[in-house]
Amino acid sequence: MTNAVVIVAGLMLLAVPAVVQAEGGKRPLNIDDLFAFKRVSDPQISPDGKTIVYVVGEVDLSANKTSSSLWLAAADGKGEPRRLTNAVGKKDSHPRWSPDGKQILFESNRSGDGQLWLIDVDGGEGQKLTAISTEAGNAVWSRDGANIAFVSAVYPEYSEKPFKEADELNKKRKEEAEKNPVKAKVFTRLFYRHWDSYVEDKRQHLFVMSAAGGEPKDATPGNRDAFPTSSTFSTGDNFTFSPDGKYLVFTAVPEKDEAWNTNYSICRVPVTGGTTQWECLTKDNPAASSGPLFSPDGKMVAYRAQQRAGFEADKWDLMLARVDRSGGFQEIRHRLTVQFHGSTTDFAWYAGGVALTAEENGLAPVFFTYSDGGGVFKVTEDGTYTSLTCDRHMNTLALTRVAMSQPAEVFCARRDQDAMENPVPINVSHANDKLLAELDMPHPESVKVKVEGAEMQMWILKPPGFDPKKKWPLVFFVHGGPQGAWEDGWSNRWNPELWAAQGYIVALPNPRGSTGFGQKFTDEISGDWGGKCYDDLMAGLAYMEKQDYIDTDRMAAAGASFGGYMMNWFEGHTTKFKTLITHCGVYNFDSMYATTDEIWFDEWEHGGKPWDKDKREAFEKFSPHRYADKFQTPMLIIHNDLDFRVPVGEGLQLFNTLQRKGIPSKFINFPDEGHWVAKPKNSEYWHKEVFAWLAKYAPPGGK
Repeated sequence: MTNAVVIVAGLMLLAVPAVVQAEGGKRPLNIDDLFAFKRVSDPQISPDGKTIVYVVGEVDLSANKTSSSLWLAAADGKGEPRRLTNAVGKKDSHPRWSPDGKQILFESNRSGDGQLWLIDVDGGEGQKLTAISTEAGNAVWSRDGANIAFVSAVYPEYSEKPFKEADELNKKRKEEAEKNPVKAKVFTRLFYRHWDSYVEDKRQHLFVMSAAGGEPKDATPGNRDAFPTSSTFSTGDNFTFSPDGKYLVFTAVPEKDEAWNTNYSICRVPVTGGTTQWECLTKDNPAASSGPLFSPDGKMVAYRAQQRAGFEADKWDLMLARVDRSGGFQEIRHRLTVQFHGSTTDFAWYAGGVALTAEENGLAPVFFTYSDGGGVFKVTEDGTYTSLTCDRHMNTLALTRVAMSQPAEVFCARRDQDAMENPVPINVSHANDKLLAELDMPHPESVKVKVEGAEMQMWILKPPGFDPKKKWPLVFFVHGGPQGAWEDGWSNRWNPELWAAQGYIVALPNPRGSTGFGQKFTDEISGDWGGKCYDDLMAGLAYMEKQDYIDTDRMAAAGASFGGYMMNWFEGHTTKFKTLITHCGVYNFDSMYATTDEIWFDEWEHGGKPWDKDKREAFEKFSPHRYADKFQTPMLIIHNDLDFRVPVGEGLQLFNTLQRKGIPSKFINFPDEGHWVAKPKNSEYWHKEVFAWLAKYAPPGGK
């Protein structure tokens, strides 16, 4: 028995091996391969545009841990990438170049906790820069290289004291809590927990220190977070020095009611610190603003902004403002993407304008817009890109690219003259070439399915060795969000290639609510979770049933988060599937609202609060638990104790109901995992259990 707690109704099966055979001497992907892939992330290009530093994570399955180190690659793709750091069994991450290009600042736990380190680009040993009791991370440089800013989560009541005194008080409080046999937690406000950890009344503050070392200063004291607590409102580094180095400009969490308020703002404070009064630079916007990024010449600033307060999935427009003499934003601002269909995810100054990524039809291409407006132009025709970074001359763009058949690698594009005449980005990291060469990794097919008033895009992935003359079982995936999408992308958790390699056709529909198909398409899920979205999914399933190669007697469905909700909805609304697999899915709208961390989500998605009697239609109509009388499909439930987004009680209620009704069901609970299953051994166990359950009700392979 592993750390997982398993509750079984029926016999437990052993994991089954892949039953398909690949062609051309290659083999199908297996579970071990998923952990053998190098995990590439966070590329950062040098100021001169010649070299890229990035993070490579490696999984040690037997030791049940992941380590990471920093690597360097030439931006022109010539020569072999080289390892810069090698903290065995530890994690080096978040590399950032010094302005002169001679050093790299990074975060590491090599000394036991998360601190900042410096290393020369030419090599040598890293030098520890910080020793703060509350740890340090997410560091950035000032433009002149004299100062460094970083994030640390501290107790706000000590934050206005001198650093040494405050740090000792934070340290003492931590040590006393660890030694105290009483582990009671006391809460007086929200958030008291977030995603998978308890906040403990700490606040994320920005600190400034000399790059030469010395004592840091808390630049954002007080009882407010100066760094996004929600990944929804996070982009890039989230804070930066003003061009003259006098201010920190950052994404600030709402001053109050942050659990039901999306009014993230861009604020600034002097680097000298000592003030709890933050100057808001986006006070004219009641919705979220985030990710300030100054142009290389310091005359303009780009950032993202939404328009509808309370709606986390509103379109993110790319904003541009001129910087006035005091370093603030001028009142006249340009919404550069107002006519653009896409929602901005990442962006970087490039070629006299801004390069950005946005989801589009199940991909995330790179786009470009000139700083004086004039429209948004597509730069890449395919691929799913993220993590954009550019050199100081705005000539060379580094980024990561993924596909269903390829994990993340660092790519680079170098312009000659016009930004619209970029060469095709080239792979410069090649971290996974050797393993990929062994594997038969089919490419997905994109199809369009007619649905009411629209078309729905859907990916179809066939197994290695697919024979169209045979009948194959189907796994029907539903993505999370619900404002999300299945992209031609890679996942270390829900990996369609691995499911297909077991011997299944995998369908990945993008129904109403999905992102990358226009904001109207996205908006149509809100208040209607079991309505048009469900109809779209059934249309996608009908499309698959008509394919000659599908065995309609061997169909299963699976999903996590909102996808898990839809499995719970399927349970009471269709008998098409032989089994359903639900991971951390919403089951009861009332209990979900009363226990989740980000309350703004439920209030927008269901049209109000549960006690608003005139706004309870969505709570009543679309909550899966209200249809338990129709439940009959065998179900695998996975739900974890540290999931504070969709708390574990949702899974427990569902399992109790299925058991009471005598429906074959199994509940797998990981007490040490949150919304995802991230620890290597837990993930291995998860995959084996899921594939064994799937094989019991929808045996794999062509017949």
